[in-house]
This record gives sequence, C-alpha cells and structure tokens, in this order.
Amino acid sequence: MNTHVNAGPRLDSLPTGRFHRRFALLVGLGMFCDSFDNTLSAGVLAAMLDTGFSTLELNSLFLSVTFAGLAIGASFAGWLSDRYGRGFAFQFSLALFGALALGAAMAPSMEVLIVLRGVMSIGMGAEYVICYGMITEFIPRGRRGRYLGLLGIFAGLGVSLSSLVGWVVIPALSWRGMFVIGGVGALIVWWLRRGMPESPRWLESRGRYEEAEAIIQRIERESGVSGQVVPTPVAHQAAGAADENVEWVPITVLFSRPVIRRTLMALILTVTCLFGSYAVTGWMPTFFVEQGMTVSKSLGFNAAIMSGYVAGPLLCVFIVDRLGRRRSIMMFGTLSAIFAGVYPFMNEPAQVIAVGFVLVATVASFLTLGLGTTPEFFPTAFRFRGGGFTQTVGRIGLIFSPFIVLWLFSHHGVLGVILAVSGMYVVVTLLNAVAGVDTSREALEQLAPDGDADEAPEGPRATHDAQPEPGASPGSSPSGSSLAVQRPGPHG
Repeated sequence: MNTHVNAGPRLDSLPTGRFHRRFALLVGLGMFCDSFDNTLSAGVLAAMLDTGFSTLELNSLFLSVTFAGLAIGASFAGWLSDRYGRGFAFQFSLALFGALALGAAMAPSMEVLIVLRGVMSIGMGAEYVICYGMITEFIPRGRRGRYLGLLGIFAGLGVSLSSLVGWVVIPALSWRGMFVIGGVGALIVWWLRRGMPESPRWLESRGRYEEAEAIIQRIERESGVSGQVVPTPVAHQAAGAADENVEWVPITVLFSRPVIRRTLMALILTVTCLFGSYAVTGWMPTFFVEQGMTVSKSLGFNAAIMSGYVAGPLLCVFIVDRLGRRRSIMMFGTLSAIFAGVYPFMNEPAQVIAVGFVLVATVASFLTLGLGTTPEFFPTAFRFRGGGFTQTVGRIGLIFSPFIVLWLFSHHGVLGVILAVSGMYVVVTLLNAVAGVDTSREALEQLAPDGDADEAPEGPRATHDAQPEPGASPGSSPSGSSLAVQRPGPHG
C-alpha cells in the first residue's frame, strides 16, 4: 500500500549528524568550484590581452556571454530540478561546466572560447540555484542558517583563491592552466557527489513514496535516530493531497494570486543582493583610483577588504539560527545601508580598510541569506523554478548593471553609486519588515495561501508554525497540515 512518508516534518525534526556534515561539504565544494570558475575571468582576460590572444572587444563579449549564460542556467536549473529531480540536475550542471572548462583550456581561438564559455556558464548558473536549494531541502530548518553560512564561506573562498591561484598559475602555465584547474576540480567533486541521494521532499511530491521512505530511513540512521518512524497511510491524509502532489505545476503558478507576493518579495531580495554585491565589490578598485590612489595600492586595499567576503558568512554560521533568517536579513540589510552610506566619507587608509571590510562582510552576508532563503519562499512542487526565476531576473539585471553604475559614477561620483546601493538596502529591509515572510518559522510544506492570512500570526504571507503537536512522533503530520497547497488553485 502506498504511504505518505511526511518527508518534511521528519527531515526538519532530525538532529544534524554525519549525513548533514558530509552533504554540506559536497554541496559546498560544488559552490567553491562554481565561484572559482566564475571569477577567474579577471586574471585570464588580462593575460589573453597581453599575449594577443584576445582584444578588448572580445573580452567584453566574453563577459557578456558569461552573464547571459548564468541567467539562462538559473532558469534551466529550476525546470530541470522540478521535472527530473534535484540529484540529476545537481550532477548534470557540475559535469557540464567541468567538462567544458577543460575544453576551454584547449580553445584554438578566442571566438571558440567565447562559445564554450557561454555553455559553461549555463552549468555555473544552474549550480548556484541548485546548491542553495539543496541546503533548503535537506538541512533541518532550525539549523539551515548555519549551513547557508557555511555555503557562503565556500563561495567566498572560491572568489579569494581564484585570484591567488591565478597570481601563481598564469605566469607559470598561461591562462589555460586556470581552466584546467577549474575543470579538473569540478569533475573531482562531480565524482565524489555521485552517491548523493535524491531529495525525499521531491520524491514524495512526485508520488514516489517507497524511494522517499528508503532515503529518509538512511538519513535517520546516519543522524543517530534509532527508532523507525511509521509513515502515515494515504487514507489518513487530507483528501486528495497525495494525488495532487504528483501533478506537474506550471510555471505560471509563480504569478497566481496565492503566490505572487512571495514571488515579488523573492525577486526584490535577489535583485538587491546581486546588484549590491556587484556594485560594492566589483567597482571597489575603481573607486580607490578615483580617490587618487595608485592602481597597485588600490589592489592591495581591495585584497584586504575582500576578506570580508569570508568573514561575513562566517558570522552567519554563529548568529543566523539564533536570530532567525528574516531578522538576520533585515539586520544585514540595515548594516549594509549604513556602512555603504558612510564609506564614501572615509579618507584615512585605516578607515577605508576597516569600514570597507565591514561593508563587504555585511554585503556578503546579505547575499548569502538572500540567495539562500528565496528557495524557502516556494513549495516543493515549484521551489527550484521559483528560485531559478528570481536568480534569472537578478542575473539579467547584472548584464545592465555596469551601465547603471557607470551612469551614476559619471554624474554623481562614488557618492552617487554608494548612496544608490544604500537606498536599495533600505527599501528591501523595509519591505521585508512589512511582508512578514519568516522562513525560519515555517515548514516548507505549509506555505499558507492568501486566504489563510487573517488566521495566521505572521502578517500577509504568514504560515502556520509547523511543529508537531504535543505527544506526536517526529514523523507525524502537524495539525492542519496539507501538502495540497503545493499546486495552484483553491489550495494555493
């Protein structure tokens, strides 16, 4: 007899153990490879220009194709993950950019390299979406902030080490060596991840209950849970819930009345965290030069300040689960706005480094939590397409962001750029406060439709607090739960 395994409540009730640590390591290594390959452009393009392999025009096209591929990959990841499974998409994206990175190392011309980079970037864009989504679906919600912080540390290390490795490798092995290192590293991680399980939440949403139950029991054993939880029969569920989960939900659900406010909030959050991070970190050396520093000194200042890219997510590891993800986003958004606002007025070297370091740390924390929590805004049936859509829009925005920053810089100087970014953080923080979407308190399976808002305690998009009733087993369904809200229509 088919059974409803209650994947969400059981996964959320587990203590973090060996499985979660190994899982987070493998996801983090994928994020590291993604960040490494994504940020090797600066050193590589400079070396290709110096050797005559490329031109300024072709370098610009290389960067544009990279941005476009990242946007396409984000959208592609959502569809692939929701249709064919998280595990398949997870491995496919990593294998795609790993193999093509090796191909890029052997490119006979810049034109061929640009084509390879475009397809390679699709895999990189997909990996960003899937890594954050996998943390959402496997890690218990009470510890999710800690593991998102760890994921941010891996991403920050990928950015930092890409520059360091390029400084050593490019003079010795040419720019091709960077693509070899990135490709081999990605394929090694792909091999290590071959045994990672499929998401039980996704399997259950597709009606594959026996597979979901087997995976959950394995995770429970590795987490030190000795007793086996007896799954609830389908007959005991809310009528029709199990059958409805198996249906494919179209992408238009993101714009339906019960979901549109979450979609818009996720969009605003994603666009702000991506644009803010790019504007602050990508243009920092330019700002220094404009203030009269030499190029070499500006790069030294930039290297010191960019260590905040690791320090920020490290702070998230220790405080996010205590404060809650919504409060943490609001806190880091406020701090980003404040330090972005005062940064242009710093003149002394010590002040520039200290304030710049804190600014980058808060921006990196906001980026980690912004991208990491948006998948939690959506139910399992369309979670990855929701997260993929928001990242697609955000990355399309990055294609135009250089022109926006350049216009602000030309007309209003450094002050205009930084204050515009500061204003964005103020707006998104206020919207977050008003929207009341607290992903730390809600179960992924219990996103309340608009019609339930008046009955819920957390504002217009509140959800029921999905803790088991007193005396209930960890695998039992919380009071009033129904996975039927995962599809559009009257269930939301």
